[in-house]
Amino acid sequence: MTDSKRPGKRERLAGAAVQVLHERGVEKTTLADIARAADVPVGNVYYYFKTKDQLIQAAIGEHGRELDTLIAGLEQLPTPQERLKALLRGWMSRPDVTARYGCPTGTLASELDKRDDGLDKAIAGVMRRLLDWVETQFAAMGRADARELAVGLFASYQGVALLTNTFRDPELMTVEGHRLERWIDSLAV
Repeated sequence: MTDSKRPGKRERLAGAAVQVLHERGVEKTTLADIARAADVPVGNVYYYFKTKDQLIQAAIGEHGRELDTLIAGLEQLPTPQERLKALLRGWMSRPDVTARYGCPTGTLASELDKRDDGLDKAIAGVMRRLLDWVETQFAAMGRADARELAVGLFASYQGVALLTNTFRDPELMTVEGHRLERWIDSLAV
């Protein structure tokens, strides 16, 4: 990648924060870890982010931008059933990473929930946007129980991500992914 195409330092730091927070967790991650992953001198981090919490907020923003990109791509598919199954395949596409570190957004939400700084509400907002989008897809399938189905799909994914991580068994995610695809197919009205 040429320098003219390379994201700016702020964007690289936010992207690196997503990765490092996922791999190391909030408490174990240092600004130096993120700077190293972003290929930014650690002293430069403070120019963009005065505190670790500001960098975590930037990572949450990056999760939101990634979600926007994901949804825009999924919206190109012709049916809600296809969109939901593509979302599911995306969730299930990296079972080895999930086995090692868990779900990037779910793990971050769980960690931030234990703090008293409001960042938990920010990551919950990102997750709520996806939950609302999933509900919209089930509603477009003609389902009156769209919210319940959306919560069920989300809960199944988060549950299997937790089990996959806990047992370090990627096969759990693969098996559950196939089951959930069949479940989505069974819901077509």
